[in-house]
Order: sequence, then structure tokens, then C-alpha cells
Amino acid sequence: MSEPRDPSLAEDAGELAVEGALRPGSLAEFIGQHKVRRQLQLLLDAARIQQRPADHILLSGPPGLGKTTLAMIVAHESERPLRLSSGPAIQHAGDLAALLSSLLPGEVLFIDEIHRMTRSAEEMLYLAMEDFRIDIMVGKGAGATSIPLDLAPFTLVGATTRSGLLPNPLRDRFGFTAHLEYYETAELEQVVERSASVLDVTVPPVARAEIARRSRGTPRIANRLLRRVRDYVVVHGGDAGSATEADVSAALDLYDVDAIGLDRLDRAVLDALIRRFRGGPVGLNTLAVTVGEEAETIESVVEPYLVRIGLMGRTPRGRIATPEAYAHLRVPRADEALRIDDL
Repeated sequence: MSEPRDPSLAEDAGELAVEGALRPGSLAEFIGQHKVRRQLQLLLDAARIQQRPADHILLSGPPGLGKTTLAMIVAHESERPLRLSSGPAIQHAGDLAALLSSLLPGEVLFIDEIHRMTRSAEEMLYLAMEDFRIDIMVGKGAGATSIPLDLAPFTLVGATTRSGLLPNPLRDRFGFTAHLEYYETAELEQVVERSASVLDVTVPPVARAEIARRSRGTPRIANRLLRRVRDYVVVHGGDAGSATEADVSAALDLYDVDAIGLDRLDRAVLDALIRRFRGGPVGLNTLAVTVGEEAETIESVVEPYLVRIGLMGRTPRGRIATPEAYAHLRVPRADEALRIDDL
């Protein structure tokens, strides 16, 4: 007699299937990033015509814009297998050597957060990318010997959110470097429309626009918010499978996502800047301690969006809240807020 299946495993498998279905499978299906798509299409077409692996590709840009999806598309359209790894997982040169030596001819290797690889692994990768060869050190001290190991030709797709941390020798070995930009609201509406059809939920145009406006220019966030709206519609009945603008507002308000996409942490940072530090300037670490978060989280997750929409400024003396931040939180100013140009 077979053992009963764990319902949680079935649920996880279902969620993974949905997550995979939300990812576009080809460049033609991929929404936004029009210039990058055309450049990638040319690179892949040239490699196919010449019957060779595509050049190494570096994808940079903020999280959630589709770097992993593009790597999957590169493998799919090249009709090659895909191997997934990440920079933090490659802590020693031996880890990278084991990974590279197991690649099949023409395989696509995707390394996420490639800037977080160790220095020794980066140096090994230089030779592997250029000559499809690595040198394995055997022994220690004066008796150590270097043994060359030939690799099968492969295509490396690296993804990074902080391209400035990549050493120049590594960056120069990529045949094509693309920077992904934040999405416009109209493009995010297309993302929501496509994802809604996959999730089998009807979202009218006005409701799609509301989700797009709160998605911070990021498709990953748009898909996440859409799934929360779907959950709200399922739980609160009504026309099951159909989300109205009121449903969108109610669901996202419940999850503390306001009209311009700020969440609880974003507002906590702005509130601390304004109420505790009178608009700043204040140092990053002090601000992080005040809101009970890691400084890296504030710097990499919260700050870029607040700066981009003009609610926070970065100055040599620290972070400041702009007049627009006071207006958004509806906090009266006792005096004129500091402006970047004044410091």
C-alpha cells in the first residue's frame, strides 16, 4: 500500500508550477526591455547560424527585472541545457572547478549574484571563459603542480545587482553586457494581464493599472501583488475569478502596500527620517538601527526606490527626506526640508 502524500508537498509543487508558468518562455513572450531583447536575439541568431555556443552574457540591474528568466530563455532558444548556480554557493576555486568540469558541450551556465564569488574562484573563471581551460593545483608548497584541464565549450550567463563590484578582468571577458531598466507602468500592465491569464483570474484594465502603479517598476513585485489580489478574491467571494479595482485596493491595503508602492519598511524609514531626525541628514547605520533592520537591506532594497521616486536624497552627510516625503506621509514641516543642492 502506498503511503499517503504530504499535502504540503503537493501545495509546494503547485506553487512552483505556477511560478514557472508566470515566466515567459521566449524572447517574443518577454515583456519590456526592448533593446536588450533585440540585442540578445541577434547574439543568439548569430551563434545558431555559425553553429557555436553563444558569447558569454552579463545581465545587470535591480532585483526582479527578469535576469534569471532571460538566462532560461537563452538556454531554451539555444536549445541547450541550463545549469543554475550562484555566487555565494561558489566559495572556493574547487567548487567552481567541479562545476565547470561537469558541463556538457554547449551547456549554458547561469551564475546569479556573480559579484559575490570569492577572488580565487573569479581568477579561475578568467581562464575558463577565455580559453575553456582551468589549471588544477595538486599538492602544496614547493612541490605543488599545476595540471591543465580542458573544458567543454559553454556559455556563461552572469547576473548581478551590483556590477560595480565585478573586477574589470571578469567584466571584460563577457561578450555582451546588458543593463535592465525599471519598467514603465504600461509595460507592467501587460505583465499583469499575461500573469492574470495564467492564474485564471480576470483583472479589468483599471484594476491592472492599479496593480502596476504599486509595483515599483518591477515585474516580480507585480506578479506577487497579483497573487495576493487573487487570494483576496478567492477568500472574500464575490465573482470568483474576477478582481475589481476595489478588490485590488482592499487587498493591497491589507498587505500595507500604499498607492505608490511603499510598504511598511519604506514608510518606517521615511517616518524615522522625518520624526526622529527632522528630515536628516542621518547616517545609514543609524537609520538602520532606528527601524530595526540590517543596513544592507535599507541600502539595497529600500533606498533605491525611495531615491528614484524623489522621497529620499543621498548626500555626503547622510540620507535626507525630501519635501515630497513630508507630503506623502502628510507630516507638516516645522521648517523647510533640506534639499540635496543645499548641502
